[in-house]
Amino acid sequence: MSVEASEPNSENRTGIEVWLWPRFLLFPFLAIAAYPLFIIHVGGDHWTVQTLWIIFLTYCWFCVGGAFHETIHQTLFKNASVNLWYGRILGWMIGIPYTAYRETHRRHHAYLNTPEDYELWPYSDPTTSLTFRRTFVWVDLVFGVFTAPHIYGRIFFTNDKRLPRKVWWTIFYEYMGQLLYWCLTGFGLYLLLRKSDGTFRAFDPIWLLPLIFSPMVNTGRKFVEHLGMTSLDPVLGTRTIVNKGFIGRWLAFFNFDIAIHGPHHRYPKARHYELKTKLHEYRTANPELSVPLYDSYLSAFLDVSKSLWKAPQTGTHQSKVEKTEIVEEYDASDWDRKSKST
Repeated sequence: MSVEASEPNSENRTGIEVWLWPRFLLFPFLAIAAYPLFIIHVGGDHWTVQTLWIIFLTYCWFCVGGAFHETIHQTLFKNASVNLWYGRILGWMIGIPYTAYRETHRRHHAYLNTPEDYELWPYSDPTTSLTFRRTFVWVDLVFGVFTAPHIYGRIFFTNDKRLPRKVWWTIFYEYMGQLLYWCLTGFGLYLLLRKSDGTFRAFDPIWLLPLIFSPMVNTGRKFVEHLGMTSLDPVLGTRTIVNKGFIGRWLAFFNFDIAIHGPHHRYPKARHYELKTKLHEYRTANPELSVPLYDSYLSAFLDVSKSLWKAPQTGTHQSKVEKTEIVEEYDASDWDRKSKST
């Protein structure tokens, strides 16, 4: 359901941003530091306590993905090198090399909803069958912990000819760094489970749940923002969500307002707290356009749910929509905006 977006108060938004900037580091820190507390049953081992730990850690790891996305756009920190190395650390944590994610995400912005959009594979790929996409969409949702690294790693493993060899080797070294990170993590888990008498605490499968649920949430977010959209325009081809509820607004804030997705695609270098203003400016300049705008993730999800079985796809390759709109393209090397008619 579309909603009207009021003009944002950018001064208040900037003020919040100044006071709460530590969240850049807070959620990645909590994602790691709080995990041992969950494992050793701090607060007790009652199912309600364990459930609260799982919800809390799932949200922390979900926000790690949001911070990772911001480093790709070089908008998390002012220094490019800090964005790069912090992004690499976050990439090791979630199992996706920074450079593989960056190159895939650049193509997502450059070729939104087209077969060249690697990030939305297989939904953007006309060579995949409807049966495959109907099956994969549920595999992708439930097993995002495996499908997300696969989708973002395709650009490396398929030897994309447009990927410079130097960049390919950078991704290779990042995979090696990722392997080292998880070996050290496994050793840390070994020390945590080893008791003073040499025996080991029994492994509990529920310890894995936050690592499984957070990619599921991120995949669901991706579907809400993209699945079923046919336009190739960055604003009209994405769902934009401006939460009206108090809880929704704060959850969106801590995940860097990625839900305001159309303006993010239209202005990929804009910092997240500028996106509401960008949306207002865009709608004011283009009053004739019907922006896919929603007031909550729930209302957007109800819209996307129709596509989960009927047509899990993006773009116009399976639809009767005529390609007559102006397509906004972004060069995959520098994300500078270009325009061309189709």
